[in-house]
Order: sequence, then C-alpha cells, then structure tokens
Amino acid sequence: MSAQTEEIVKSKIDLKQIQKKKINIAIFGHGNVGGKLVDQIIAEKAEISRRRNLEINVFAVANSSTVLLQKEGVTAQWKYDKLEQGEAYPVSKIINFAQEHKLENLVAVDNTPSKDFVENYPLFIQNGFHLVSSNKIGNTKSLDFYNDLRKELNRYDKEYLYETNVGAGLPLIDTIKLLHLSGENITRIKGVFSGSLSYIFNIFSEEEVPFSKVIHSAISNGLTEPDPREDLCGNDVGRKLLILARELDLHNELEDVSIQNLIPKELRNVSKEDFLERIGELDVPFHIKKKNQAKDHVLRYVGDLHGDLSEDDGAKLDVQLVSVPKNSVLGQLKGSDSLFEIYTENYGTSPIVIQGAGAGADVTARGVFGDILRLSDKLN
Repeated sequence: MSAQTEEIVKSKIDLKQIQKKKINIAIFGHGNVGGKLVDQIIAEKAEISRRRNLEINVFAVANSSTVLLQKEGVTAQWKYDKLEQGEAYPVSKIINFAQEHKLENLVAVDNTPSKDFVENYPLFIQNGFHLVSSNKIGNTKSLDFYNDLRKELNRYDKEYLYETNVGAGLPLIDTIKLLHLSGENITRIKGVFSGSLSYIFNIFSEEEVPFSKVIHSAISNGLTEPDPREDLCGNDVGRKLLILARELDLHNELEDVSIQNLIPKELRNVSKEDFLERIGELDVPFHIKKKNQAKDHVLRYVGDLHGDLSEDDGAKLDVQLVSVPKNSVLGQLKGSDSLFEIYTENYGTSPIVIQGAGAGADVTARGVFGDILRLSDKLN
C-alpha cells in the first residue's frame, strides 16, 4: 500500500471517528408533556452532542391538527414557528418528508392521549421509524393488537420504548423486563401507581380537610388531568397494571382488571363543570371511609397483580382503595410519589421496592427523554 493510499484510508477512519451519530425525531403531541420534551431536547442538545457524540434533531412537531416540519430541526421558537408555518397533515406527509430528505435513525415519539393515533404505529415501523411513547393505549388495546405490533417490530428490526407508561420516569418496566427475562419468577406486583391519587390520599389521610379541598389542591398543583374524574375513575391505574401483566407474558385484557371507581354513579356522566361544582358531595362518604379505619391506618389507592402468575389465566388484577398500616411501606408514602413492591420467588417476603416521583409533566417528559437516549445507544 502506497503512502498516499495509507493517508486516504487513515483520513477516512479519522473522519468516521469524529462523525457524530444523528437521530431524527418526530414528536406527536405538544401539550404539557410533549411541549416540555421539545424544550428539554433543545436546551440540552448541545451538551448531549459534546458529552455523548450524539446529534438529536427534532424535524417534526405535531398535534392533532397541524405539523411543523424543519429538516435541520426546530429551534427554541418552535411554538411561534408552528403558529406561522404549521400545516394540516396526514401521518404519511411526515413519513414522506423523512424519506425525501433521506433522514436516518428515525424515531416517532407519541405524547398524545389518543386512542386513534396508536393505529399509526405499524405504519411508522414499516417505514423505518422506531417508537417511543408515553401513551399507554398502544400497550392496553386488544391482545391481538399488542401481539401483532410486536411481530411488526421483530419483522422490521425496530425498537419500542415506553418506560413512562408506568411510574413516569421510574425504572420500573426495565427492572421487570430484566427480572422476567433472567428467569426470576415474579409472584406479585403491588403499589400506588398514580402520582395524583398518591397525593390526594396522602394529604387526605394526614390532614383534617374535606376530600373536595384536597382534589382542588391537586388540580391547582397540576397533578391531575383537567377533568379529575380521569384519575378518580381508576382506569389509568388499571391500564398500568395491565401493562405490567403483559410484560410477564400474561394474556390479560383490560376487561380482566377489577377497578373500583371512586366517582359516585350520579356524577360520572355530568359535565366537568357540573362535577366540579358538585364535588363537595364526595366529602361525607370519604370522611366515613377515613373514620371507619382501624387505628393508625391510612387510605391508599392500590394496584395489585397477584394470583398464580405462572399461568396465562391465573393472574388477578385488582385496583381498589384500601386501608393500610401507617408504618407499612405503602403507609409511609409522601407527596405525589408512586411506589411499587415487586415480589419474587428468590427474594421471598422481602420485595424489591421502587419509589419516586409519580406525577408531573416535567418528570414524565424527562422519562421520555431518557427513553430516546436509551434508544440512541442501540442505533448506528
């Protein structure tokens, strides 16, 4: 090999070494979580580029009506740009944009609460996108959809990360996956799955205040959905419990989850405004529940996956309000923290406990960001 040839080869090697890995992201949903995620990425992309040799390029930001498309990535003024340049779109428009501009390492991030948007997941996978999602719907639709989605992921060699589906930014799903794949026999998972309901019952149990006042406090602190019935009905906790059951390869559907709805029947179908006006009607029944507890007990809204978890149809999935000793692990929970107890055959009666912030847009956005970075480690 001549000296000139050696120099050319060396130059190519040096160039490859200094080239940064680049991922191109389309973010769907820019409300509380999605908007904060875009801002977090923009604020930290320079540091990530320096520290991880990674370029994060958000080339699309969309909600249900319009999308902002910028090949070189959106900037800190993305909200203004979207108002000025945003355009109506079908999902195919974003896919075509990525293909026309030869964008590689594509990631679709779903921060919507939409039941319909998850129907696009197979289309994204088939067109070269990996998936990251804080939307729980994709993992709690029918078992047929759940299994078909994973077949598509395997067929196209794509990743799907959704750590924030349960526990916001806590490393719960990854821990359960690791235990299960390593052959550890998980026998029970129990805990407080909702940061908003954690806050409500922690405060209500400790202070002499009406239940309605605690709910208003949770609303004003941004811990609940705009309509707090979305939290109080228990469906969100039920979905989270189902996700964990399916991580253990259990064949459960959402209708298998027994959910205690905390909203009286007469308030379930009224408008949000009427519900908030009549929320004082909850004070007496919840005061009675509180007073009828044993001494030194507190109320907690708990999800419980138990039964024979080694059998496809042996699991029991219960979501209900329970009274627990104040000095127990669940009883000592504070603030809006979530807490999960993972019981396994080898750990016996001493569960693995994972606890931390379980609510808030900042925490969830940070968890989605973490999934994006974990995904980037797997890409070329």
